[in-house]
Amino acid sequence: MTMMNEPRVPPRVATLIKRPSNFFASVMLAALAVPCAAQPSDQAAAPPAPQATSQPTPPSTNTAGSIAARLQSLYPATRFGVVNPTSWPGVYEVLMGANIAYVDESGQYFLFGHLYDMKAQRDVTAERKESLAQIDFASLPLSDAIKEVRGNGARVLAIFSDPDCPYCKRLESDLRPLTDVTLYTFLMPIASLHPTAHDKAVAVWCAKDRVAAWNATMRQDHTLPHAECPHPIDRNIALGERVGIVGTPTIVTADGRVLPGAASKEQIEAWLTRSTASAQSAASPAAMPR
Repeated sequence: MTMMNEPRVPPRVATLIKRPSNFFASVMLAALAVPCAAQPSDQAAAPPAPQATSQPTPPSTNTAGSIAARLQSLYPATRFGVVNPTSWPGVYEVLMGANIAYVDESGQYFLFGHLYDMKAQRDVTAERKESLAQIDFASLPLSDAIKEVRGNGARVLAIFSDPDCPYCKRLESDLRPLTDVTLYTFLMPIASLHPTAHDKAVAVWCAKDRVAAWNATMRQDHTLPHAECPHPIDRNIALGERVGIVGTPTIVTADGRVLPGAASKEQIEAWLTRSTASAQSAASPAAMPR
C-alpha cells in the first residue's frame, strides 16, 4: 500500500559522496529519489569505496563506538550517525541522515533495505524508523489548529493539511466516518504547489465556524470569500518545517507517531490501535531484502 502526499518543498538530492563509482552512484540516487515525498525512502545512500587495496580487518573490540569510528575512517566523505547493535549477531544498525543501513563489524559490507524478524513477524526497520520520526505532541501549539471533537473525543490526532492538496481532500473523505476522536487540523498550505492555497487557508481560519468552513472547502470544493484577520498560517508552515513535516497530509498521534499520506479509515483505525507498520499492508516478497 502506497500512501500519497505532496511535498512541502521540491525533493532535493544532497551530494553526500565525492566522486562515487557508477555502482554506488546508482544506489545513492535510487535511495534518495522519493516520488512526491509520499514516504521516507527505504534506501540509504551507499558510502564510497574506501581507498585501500587490502582487505579490511574487523576492529579488535566489537563495540558500536569502535565500528562508528572505523566507518568514519574508511569513508571520510560520508556522514554517519549513531551506530547501534541489532539482534542479528555481527550486524549493526547505522543511521545515515534520515535513512537506516546495516553494516558488518569490518565496515566493508552494507545492507540497504528492511530487516525482518520472521519469527515475530516484525518489520524491525519500519519500527525503528517510526520511533526516529516521532514528534513531541505536547510541543504542538494546538491553539493554532482547527479543533473538531467527535463522539467522546478520546483519540487525539493532529493533521497537517493544505486546502488545495488533492490527497488531503481524499484523507478528509476517509476521516469523515471516524468517531470518538479529537482532530486538530493545522492549515499548512504549500505555496510552491498551490499558489492560492494560502489565501484559502486564511479564509477558513477567519470564518465564524472554522470546522464548517474547512469541511465545505475540502468536501464540497466550496470557495470562501477573501478574508483578512490575525491568523497562524505562516506559523504553521514554520512549525511543519521545524518538526520535520515534509508533505501534506501528515497525521500525528498523541503519542507522537507520524503517518504521512492519504490513508483510509481502516488503515488509520489499525494504526491508532497498533502502529504505522501494522496499518500498512504486509510487504510482498519483492519488497523483502535481497
